[in-house]
Parts: sequence; C-alpha cells; structure tokens
Amino acid sequence: MQASVNKDEKKDILHRPRLWLWLSIVAALLAIAGNIIALSVGSIYAPLTPVFFPQALAQDIASLAVVSPAWLILAALALRGSLRAYLQWLGVLTFTIYNYVIYTFSVPFGPLLPLWIVVFGLSLYALIGGIATADHKTIQRAYTSERAIRVVGWFLVVAGVLFTLLWLSEDVPAWLAGKMPQSLIDMGLPTNPVHILDLSFFLPAIWITAALLLKHRALAYTLAPAFIVFIILTGIPILITPIVQAQRGETAGWGVMVPVGTLTAISLALLVWFIMTIRAQRYPR
Repeated sequence: MQASVNKDEKKDILHRPRLWLWLSIVAALLAIAGNIIALSVGSIYAPLTPVFFPQALAQDIASLAVVSPAWLILAALALRGSLRAYLQWLGVLTFTIYNYVIYTFSVPFGPLLPLWIVVFGLSLYALIGGIATADHKTIQRAYTSERAIRVVGWFLVVAGVLFTLLWLSEDVPAWLAGKMPQSLIDMGLPTNPVHILDLSFFLPAIWITAALLLKHRALAYTLAPAFIVFIILTGIPILITPIVQAQRGETAGWGVMVPVGTLTAISLALLVWFIMTIRAQRYPR
C-alpha cells in the first residue's frame, strides 16, 4: 500500500504545475528580448541619472547572462520531472517579479514598458500557480537532512536581519533629519523601490518562511530554496554594477564586492548543499 501511495505522489507532484512552467518559459523569452533591446538601444535608459544608468545596465546584463538562461534550463528540467529544478525555478520567478516591479515603477515611461508589464504579469501568475498547485507535504518528505533544514532556517533569519539593518541605516537618519536619502537624490527617484519591497514584503516573507521551516511546516519546504535563489540573484547585478561603472570610465563602487560577494557565495554554497539533501526523484512527463 505504501509503495502505491508513493507512486501516486510521484505522478502528481509536478503534473499540475505544467501550465505555469510553460507560462514562465514564454515570460523568459520575452524578458530576453527586452534585455537585448535595452542593451542595444541607447535611448531606453537615456532619461536615467548617471548613478541609476549603470545599475539598469547591470540588471539587464545579469538577466541576460544568468537569470534567463537559468530560468529556461530549470523550467525545462522541471517539465521533465526534476523536483530540485522546480524548487529553484520558483526562486527565479520570485526574483523576476521583484526585478520587474522596479522596471515598471522606476524606469521612466518608454517603449519597453508594455513588454515589462507582460513579463511581470506572466511571472506573477506562474509563481502563484506554481506554489498553489505543488504538493507541499510530498515535497517535505523528499528532504533527507534535518541539519540542513535547521541551518537554512537560521540563515534566512540572519540574512533578513542584515538586509533590514542595512536599509534602515540609510532610511532612519534621513527620516529623523527630515530629508531625502542621498541615494534617492542621486538616482532621481521619489522613493527607493528596493527598500519598500524588502521592508514591506520580501524580508517579512523570508522570516515567516524561516519560522515555518524551523517548525517543520510543509509550505516552507517549497519556499525555502526559492528564497535562497532569490538572495543569490539579487547579489549578481550588484556585483556587476561596479564593473559597468569602470567600463564607462566612472567611479566604481568596488566597496560592495566583498560583503555582497561573500553573502552571494555563502548563499550559493548553501543552496547546493540544501538541494542535494532532496531525493533526486523523477516524475513522468
């Protein structure tokens, strides 16, 4: 009887989300087209300030070179039945939604806005559908290391605290002084979308996921790898930005390389370990 139950689980765990995987592939292809156009047509980011401009270029380079290829590969592997790929695919979608909120709300109105809106919408629905249709209890049973679960749970707590302190160290003094942070003046933005997204949603979501993981709640086993992927992908464009600045003959902010590079490397190593503790189950296409 137990063997029959496991067989049924294997047939169903990644069968229902196939629609959302295909939807995300369409979004990835559109994202690639948008990245190529943005990097090729100088007028796309022409309205941006000198500080914001290299950040936008770095984001497109990261998306084109790392995010979208990973997105397509993971979606293809998930369609072939890889649970490990599926959980990481959710993380790529999470980062993409985060990224395209910034594109659509921070970059001035232009010809790529309709494409960015479509990518944002498709990715959002794919993420919601991918989480809602996954069998979280079956995913939970695929994990084999209690130690890895504890380490990842506390890592997410610490990472959330570090980002919170970093953003508040800039925002709180500005609030107390009754003036805008210098970074907003430099980028020509009324508010910082990264701080808003992190403090209002992503960091609380990371803490909630960590707490649920440490309490062995099934949903957290689906979300935890996604948030590690999200942290890794968040670091990549930050690391590329000083390189873009140096190539443009500007003053490069090399100071971010050590802290962000260290966090990204630790997150990547932790992701590999965590994913490898999941049974390499295969499911029918």
